[in-house]
Amino acid sequence: MKTIRIDVISDVMCPWCYIGKRRLEGAVAALDGDVAVEINWRPYQLDPTLPKEGKDRARYLEEKFGGPERAAAIYERVREAGREEGIPFDFDAIPVSANTLDAHRVIRWAGEKGRMVQDRVVESLFRKYFTEGAHIGDDQTLLDCAEEAGLDRAVVATMLAGDLDRATVSAEIENAGRMGVQGVPCFILNNKYAISGAQPAATLADAIRQVAAEAAAA
Repeated sequence: MKTIRIDVISDVMCPWCYIGKRRLEGAVAALDGDVAVEINWRPYQLDPTLPKEGKDRARYLEEKFGGPERAAAIYERVREAGREEGIPFDFDAIPVSANTLDAHRVIRWAGEKGRMVQDRVVESLFRKYFTEGAHIGDDQTLLDCAEEAGLDRAVVATMLAGDLDRATVSAEIENAGRMGVQGVPCFILNNKYAISGAQPAATLADAIRQVAAEAAAA
């Protein structure tokens, strides 16, 4: 059985990326073991201009959407999609729109410990931001997520305090733009095919099967 590599380009402050994660999980389950997959989480920033301390959520919504009322209307579609995937989005609990560069550094380090560890970090960051209202740009929140996933809190704290992999992660984000990625989530299959958006699980499963069939034929 050939293994299909799936690179998920996403940002942990993107609600559709959280939905996309659930749908990808559904797609993998639908494969029923017929196709082996290797999932890697890749960085992207919806708003790299946000400061390390983040920006007050009300102010951010005012600037991005023209106010909380407009944002609420836009987010209702997201809430509905979230309910379908078992995600209880609580946008009102989010006090700060976060800069996610450091979150992506932690995700990268988690990947070095294994894909399951990386997945746990990604899941924790999504959950804390979108359902608990945590500030995922804050070092303590990042350390909580890292520790929850099984990483050494003290080691991660030391790495966060410096600039380790900051330039590497930034370069990877820039490379995604050069590849033509303009929105997330974006699923790259076997470094050849791109699926943009939080597509239904059935759509993702079909695409994975097609790529697997092509790989087997080759």
